[in-house]
Amino acid sequence: MSTSGSFLSSEFWDNQYKASTTGWDMGEVSPPLKKYIDQLRDKNIRILIPGCGNTYEAEYLLEKGFTNVTVVDIAPTLINKLKEKFKNNPHITILLADFFELKGEYNLILEQTFFCALNPELRNAYCNKTHSLLAKNGKLAGVLFNKIFEKDGPPFGGTKESYELLFKNKFEFVVFENCYNSHPKRQDSELFIILKRK
Repeated sequence: MSTSGSFLSSEFWDNQYKASTTGWDMGEVSPPLKKYIDQLRDKNIRILIPGCGNTYEAEYLLEKGFTNVTVVDIAPTLINKLKEKFKNNPHITILLADFFELKGEYNLILEQTFFCALNPELRNAYCNKTHSLLAKNGKLAGVLFNKIFEKDGPPFGGTKESYELLFKNKFEFVVFENCYNSHPKRQDSELFIILKRK
């Protein structure tokens, strides 16, 4: 399945980076993901960050000594920039690819503003694809918007109840609660999740 279409095409996202119209970019690692990364002990786990953007999370992981980080995005301008930035680091793999066509197996998938960039029609596909990419006992962890936006996205919002229905058949809910340490721009509008692959 391709993510091409309204708001979702490679061209759309590439144009955002070319024009530097990346209003969603906080300029730093997401505080809840930073705290989560800080408690991870195995530095060799296979980590995937889909729809990675400027990928401050990957940069932080590398700074903390993680050795197997993969990031993927569909915007060529962004990917070229990241390849240049990390060209001397052997611990990161940078892919220009459609998440839904990705192959591989990962212990952890970090969710940070990728889910909300997808048309809601793709959410079941996201759930299935995430499940298929995770190893046994693998986890999906990160933040989801817990609000409905007034205008058409991206970002596309949602509710805790809708996410529960979406993920319950494929994942065990380890943590699924209001986020207490969101970035100030996203205060009181995020859920923090840790979902374990069934």
